Amino acid sequence: MIPPARRLIALCFLGAALTACGTARQEHPASSPASPATGSPAPSRAPVLAPGPGGLTPVFEHGPRTRGKTVAFTFDADMTADQGPRAASGERFDNPGLIRALRELKVPATVFMTGSWAEQYPAEARDLGRDPRFEVANHSWSHYAFTADCYGLPTVDAGRMRADVERAYASLRAAGVPHPMPYFRFPGGCYDQRALRALSGLGVTAVQWDVVSGDAFATDADAVARQVLDGVRPGSVVVLHCTRSAAPTTEQVVRTVVPELRGRGYRFVKVSELIGETGTGR
Repeated sequence: MIPPARRLIALCFLGAALTACGTARQEHPASSPASPATGSPAPSRAPVLAPGPGGLTPVFEHGPRTRGKTVAFTFDADMTADQGPRAASGERFDNPGLIRALRELKVPATVFMTGSWAEQYPAEARDLGRDPRFEVANHSWSHYAFTADCYGLPTVDAGRMRADVERAYASLRAAGVPHPMPYFRFPGGCYDQRALRALSGLGVTAVQWDVVSGDAFATDADAVARQVLDGVRPGSVVVLHCTRSAAPTTEQVVRTVVPELRGRGYRFVKVSELIGETGTGR
């Protein structure tokens, strides 16, 4: 979850190394030989970016700017490992109304789901995972940060990063998600070279964004909608949240923004479509 007072900016200090990652594409292999089947991305032909220099996990921020007005809405299903008692006491980390709105508006989307969220809401995870309108991807198991000083999140040790991602894939499958995608979003969007190296060989593409919605902890839906509408460009990836207690305006934002963007000529796609187009022009 991204605190409201700060806008998350992707860490770009890797410079040319990460830029190189965004210019090549490969198909995800049937399985990851480095990890057990339950802890690997889905056996599929989903497009992924080629590894960066030295085999670093590649990072994707947006699709091509010159191939039509496409935009991908992504939703983080956040639940940090130590928030179980809060969920048990009635706090809602899901948002059925938002999912209903996406279906009513016929908006495809990519949901980055933590393993702990899938374990808390297995029926909803299974429902999303089996609906062809959505694709479910990995947001870690614990929602602990993969770097220090990441918006107050607890941190996961470097030696446990890979295992945390693998555990999330296992939790998604256990909840009934048949084909979790080979995409990973760092908790808080925080990563560095050590984190990218820790996940090397898993076959995942790290997915960031170029439009911060500002929906986390927001109470003014109109302000969030304006921020999205002002930021979207062809090929954009928008980060939103489907955690009702901490992002209560998101359903209304979606109902406002979707018809406006369609009126501007935009077509909504999943992240996989944007990644599939990457490498043929930016």
